[in-house]
Amino acid sequence: MAKKNTLTDTEQVTAHIQALDSALAATVTALRNIILSTDTEIGEQIKWNSPSFYYTGAMKPFDPKEYKRDIVVMNLHRGQIMLVFPTGARISDNTGLLEGSYTDGRRIAKFRDLEDVQARSGALQTVIRDWLSTVER
Repeated sequence: MAKKNTLTDTEQVTAHIQALDSALAATVTALRNIILSTDTEIGEQIKWNSPSFYYTGAMKPFDPKEYKRDIVVMNLHRGQIMLVFPTGARISDNTGLLEGSYTDGRRIAKFRDLEDVQARSGALQTVIRDWLSTVER
């Protein structure tokens, strides 16, 4: 029986991005690079049909439905890129990057284009570092 050729999580994210319109792909790639360069314990995968980033390090046991490992999921919708932080409410965001106050605990950061991403890359990394500081190890 032939061995099935499956893509790694990183290869799946790359393929997903390559299928996008070129301007959107450039913006998503910039966000991807910023997120992954923030900490070596951030991994990526396709989740909910979108690029998603999660904490790969050791954590105390928890119910998987709590999404404690998920840092941020991209939502590419109607000409804008939304980064959804499923547990973003636990972050004390002093950057002003995160928007919304949802009952399920998520918060959102919206980006218009590559220039917007570049202008707010430091704020995004600050928010991710703040998120990582809340991990129960």
